[in-house]
Amino acid sequence: MKAWHFVGTHKPFERVDIEEPTAGPGKVVVDVQAAGLCHSDVGILEDEKWLDLMTVPVVPGHETAGVISEVGEGVTDWKVGDKVAVWPMIGPFGYGVNGGWEARAEADQDQLVAIPEGVSFEQAAAATDAGMTSAGAVFGKGEVKAGMKVGIIGYGGLGQIGARLAHLEGAEVYVAEIKEDVWDHARENGAVKVAKSITEFKDDQLDVIIDFAGFGTTTDEAIRTVKFQGRVVLVGMGRLEATIDTNALILGQVELVGSNGGSKENIATVLKWLAEGQIEPTLTTIDFEEIADGVGRLERGEVTGRLVARVAEG
Repeated sequence: MKAWHFVGTHKPFERVDIEEPTAGPGKVVVDVQAAGLCHSDVGILEDEKWLDLMTVPVVPGHETAGVISEVGEGVTDWKVGDKVAVWPMIGPFGYGVNGGWEARAEADQDQLVAIPEGVSFEQAAAATDAGMTSAGAVFGKGEVKAGMKVGIIGYGGLGQIGARLAHLEGAEVYVAEIKEDVWDHARENGAVKVAKSITEFKDDQLDVIIDFAGFGTTTDEAIRTVKFQGRVVLVGMGRLEATIDTNALILGQVELVGSNGGSKENIATVLKWLAEGQIEPTLTTIDFEEIADGVGRLERGEVTGRLVARVAEG
């Protein structure tokens, strides 16, 4: 069976052939149709800190959607043929256990979310991380409500969904994104202002800033920009260390919180909005054999929106 392996930091992903999984008790096997790529897939190649979370070797891919082809003993709520997305927080999927960069993946019955009619496998794969994590940050740690002013740093795979979710909730959205070619899309998605740096919104008194980039300088700029007693939510893992202005943090009484992942309910909500056409994320699709090259494109900043690989043949 075709797959990709992570074999260690500072080593390239390896294209391998491995044995097909079988569905253990409480498990299913999913014929993977689409699997997403994420900036954390760049991070695991560069930063040894990821090894605390990972099994080596492991099949990466924490954004997975497909069709159930086998059910194990004790599985009663799912059947062969069901179209499902995989909640990646168990395992964690693609880190501690094999993920979606393979033809067939074993998943726990408790991490399955039904894909509604009208949602493609590529959209569903993106919903399992970009959608879930964005919703977790916006509605969870961000506590975004209607009428609030919300800053979004990074208008990539997560940021574009996060911005849209905040807009749908009735918040006033301000987007910081260095790629000017996506500014019009950000405005169409509901942003009232767009700029290269979040600091350009200092006078707008943002209640919450959600940093979907996480490159250190972006978090520092958020702390220096958010209003007095405002909140900064750090999601992006572009860098796993940052130098911040503690003077601005202390004197501004800024609340800095981290946000990681989200719930199955977050995924279900995003899938519902996808089905209704309320969310239309920009996706760039590649073939399975291009996954390693795709990670390189992410590292070089050459991807628009979310990058998703078509795994199934044909």
